[in-house]
Amino acid sequence: MFGRLRIPFMFSVAIAVVCPASAEDAAEKMPLYDVVLEGGRVMDPETGMDAIRNVGITDGKITAISVHEISGMKTIDVTGKIVSPGFIDVHNHSPSPLGQMYQARDGVTTSLELEAGSYPVAAHGAYIRGKARINYGASTSHTQARMVAMSGGNHTGVQNILSAKRANIGEDRGEARTRYVIANVGERKEIRRNVENGLLQGGIGIGLLLDYISEAVDKDELRTIFDLAAQYQSPVFVHIRRGVAGDPTGLDEVLAMAKSTGAKVHICHLSHNAMKNVVLFLEKIRAARRNGVDVTTEVLPYNAGSTSIGAAVFGRDWQKIFDIKPEDVQLASTGAYFTQESFDQTRRDNPNAAIIHHYLKEEWTRHLILAPDVILSSDGLPVISLDKKVPPQGIGSFAKLLGTYARDEKLLPIMTALSKITLQPAQLLEKAAPAFRLKGRLQIGMDADITVFDAAVIKDMATYDKPHQPSIGITHLLVNGQFVIKNGYLEDSTFPGRQIFASPLNTRK
Repeated sequence: MFGRLRIPFMFSVAIAVVCPASAEDAAEKMPLYDVVLEGGRVMDPETGMDAIRNVGITDGKITAISVHEISGMKTIDVTGKIVSPGFIDVHNHSPSPLGQMYQARDGVTTSLELEAGSYPVAAHGAYIRGKARINYGASTSHTQARMVAMSGGNHTGVQNILSAKRANIGEDRGEARTRYVIANVGERKEIRRNVENGLLQGGIGIGLLLDYISEAVDKDELRTIFDLAAQYQSPVFVHIRRGVAGDPTGLDEVLAMAKSTGAKVHICHLSHNAMKNVVLFLEKIRAARRNGVDVTTEVLPYNAGSTSIGAAVFGRDWQKIFDIKPEDVQLASTGAYFTQESFDQTRRDNPNAAIIHHYLKEEWTRHLILAPDVILSSDGLPVISLDKKVPPQGIGSFAKLLGTYARDEKLLPIMTALSKITLQPAQLLEKAAPAFRLKGRLQIGMDADITVFDAAVIKDMATYDKPHQPSIGITHLLVNGQFVIKNGYLEDSTFPGRQIFASPLNTRK
């Protein structure tokens, strides 16, 4: 996937002898584009283009990339700015108006919920339907599909499942069975049927929160999921089972399953699973790839984990797993750090409460940021209100990559950084969802999802203590050819974002 780049043949040049014509005649024959981005540094990771060009946009598509002057109904001078494909976030949990605003400010044009997913798929994005600033989409949620199968058709959101208290079967029955009970034969069939329905509904792959329901999912159920993924040529986005700090057993399990079934697998937030063993985990992934496994992975550029305090891992020996203590964990909404007593009480009384647990080291994160074949994502938690704090990664991840790691620390070239947030996510998804064949590239014929930024200014501003601070340096953002950000200001009444589904033609082999 990350070897030779495909360079499409986008245009031809013809030379002809013509009769002299007046300047007025020539001007009349020049096409008039809807929008022209004039004089920017155009960077496209697939073709390797890195040059000053004028970009023309018509009907939501890129229709010209030229060294010559071109005319538009709107012409925007972007001299001194980088013009890149729009950023694609493959892992974000905040399809909300505020979440989309922050991601637009961070340069994101497409935000996807692929780790947890949604079931039904069309239910994803209910709070932004008709008023989406950026594109959005989801995988089909194995966890929610499992709950429907094991609770007599009842349904609840992923957050409720992940944070449910370990209930007796008589109370919170569906959630408890989803998290802790191995499915019987009839339930297995229904789980498979539900997950398959989600794929047929347009789910972009299968979201598999394996670590959250580790006790319930056995090898047979896992194989069913991977078999379906292979059958529909859709990726499995997996939060692997997590053992004691750096244990690779969970990674080995899914790599072996992908190898035996032929399914494509994407390992979510690798640093948060590998911890001190990021070098070993990445080498195992690369070795599997060399051995024929279609596997990718991602990193988010912040050194803490974010989830609900009721998550299953906190019912295990979490202090040994993460090598931390309650004093290393914050309540996300207030920023307050826990004691053992307050941690236990909050987990008992408010299992939905979002927490931030600080267990990563910068050197682990930097190793994966440096790796050219590791996608960058945000893993942003839901951003609903300015009154409550949230972890900063859903607000500033992409600006942090370009500002801190590429510009300030020169950890990687800017073209490599752009590849990690444009081309590689598009390539990961384009077989399951052909819409992505037209995204992640800045070429003639591609969707006009475009991020324009000032390389000298771009920076993440959000912190754990003060998260509600949008990134700076994104000067223009176009989604489907329409300005969402223009001259650094958010266009308040523009909502060009669309929900992206897998192709209805993505049928069985």
